[in-house]
Amino acid sequence: MAHGPSRSAACGIFPDRGTNPCPLHRQADPQPLRHQGSPVLSFLMQGLWLGVEWDNPERGKHDGSHERTVYFKCRHPTGGSFIRPNKVNFGVDFLTAIKNRYALEDETEEEGKEQIVTIGNKPVETIGFDSVVKQQSQLSKLQEVSLRNCAVNGPGDKGGIAKACPNVSSIDLSKNLLSSWDEVVDIADQLKHLEVLNLSENKLKFPSGSPPPTGTFSALKVLVLNRIGITWTEVLHCASRCPVLEKLYLESNGIVISERPTDVLQTVKLLDLSSNQLIDENQLFLIASMPRLEQLILSDIGLASIHFPDAGIGCKTSMFPSLQYLVLNDNRISQWSSINELDKLQSLHALSCTRNPLTESSKDAQTTRQFIIARIGQLRTLNKCAIQREERRGAELDYRKAFGNEWKKAGGHQDPDKNRPNEEFLAAHPRYQSLCLKYGAPEDGELKVQQPFLLKNQLLTLKIKHPNQLDQKVIEKQLPESMTIQKVKGLLSRLLRVPVSELLLSYESPKMPGREIELENDQQSLQFYSVENGDCLLVRW
Repeated sequence: MAHGPSRSAACGIFPDRGTNPCPLHRQADPQPLRHQGSPVLSFLMQGLWLGVEWDNPERGKHDGSHERTVYFKCRHPTGGSFIRPNKVNFGVDFLTAIKNRYALEDETEEEGKEQIVTIGNKPVETIGFDSVVKQQSQLSKLQEVSLRNCAVNGPGDKGGIAKACPNVSSIDLSKNLLSSWDEVVDIADQLKHLEVLNLSENKLKFPSGSPPPTGTFSALKVLVLNRIGITWTEVLHCASRCPVLEKLYLESNGIVISERPTDVLQTVKLLDLSSNQLIDENQLFLIASMPRLEQLILSDIGLASIHFPDAGIGCKTSMFPSLQYLVLNDNRISQWSSINELDKLQSLHALSCTRNPLTESSKDAQTTRQFIIARIGQLRTLNKCAIQREERRGAELDYRKAFGNEWKKAGGHQDPDKNRPNEEFLAAHPRYQSLCLKYGAPEDGELKVQQPFLLKNQLLTLKIKHPNQLDQKVIEKQLPESMTIQKVKGLLSRLLRVPVSELLLSYESPKMPGREIELENDQQSLQFYSVENGDCLLVRW
């Protein structure tokens, strides 16, 4: 007997060794082997056997043939197996599965009690009447149902679902034995309040004809179709009867985006295309006009670059007009030009971009984060970590300083009338000019070549003032730029004889008169907050 959670499909029935397969019904091993498809009944070796095709071909042994006779065909040469009928469970209908999981158990004592009820004018004896009422009551109140891995093979008796559990709004039917979209429609058509439907890991056949009747999915907002082998054309066909669909999950389907979703997917706010390795940059242009798309998940699709050809340097693209959150984890992005392009998205506020060559090759993860923040001006969250106002300021100042010499060589100048960096520099650093307008052009003193790492080269000369203690003298200290705020507080605590917990630090810079910057994160360094020589630390308690 085979074991494990894989699914399999079987093909047909053979009265003798030379006939063609004829599909019959599904089959499943109760624990936990599951099959989907139709059994092959044949006199092979001794007795009756079933032919199955595994989703994982490593579990099979052949291609559906035995002793040069082909009994059924497999997609993979080692995807097939023959097993005994008594090793297989063909599954249960939806209503049976839901009763098995959610109905109250009949109480032993209650079953033995006789009760008298009156029907018309005649008294009638009943046994276990209260238990049946409790079961029906419990099922009718169900709103969220999980039947994952329950060997569900179809809807069951017509109208039974609507009668037993009419209030269900969320169903998880993942990893079951459903074999066609028509069976899904038969179930959903009885649930008028259905808003969430998960069909992941069912090997479904989709109709090529007209879509399901209007109203079947009239309330559906979330549809999960991960790992079911669906095509893009089939996605559009099925979604055409989902007028209020908001979230669509299509992970690991081998999808190729082959056409624009015209008059369909117009209400979708979240689209997950993760692990569809055949999707490329050009295919993404086909979904760029989805008007309400706010979240796009493109993890692990092999994406190497991003480009919006309709927008020039410093301009916004018309593509993905509502996109606020983009996930690009586990891809092949290696060039900063792709990050620059993301600044063209007019609504982008959050980005996840981990485990890409661009982010993994750098030895300094903090610098990489700063450069991403500086290159995408409207970003508020990066890799699920909020970007505070002072972090953005520090990132943009460090970016402005890091590429200042390159800017000057390209034609940049502190004098606005002479500031004409070449096209090559502007293409590599589209936001640099706007940062110069925001903070001022970098001065020559800021752009000196970095000295060897010696403590004397890393010291900052700072003034220390006490705004609330006017009797305290202004003092001057040299502090390492790598010194954390916590250690600065420790030093000042000893100098002023004030507990560390009572100290509040901020600083002023001659470059930004009238503005005071709080040093609120004790774990960050003076360098992180862009504290420079000549700045003034303000100490309050």
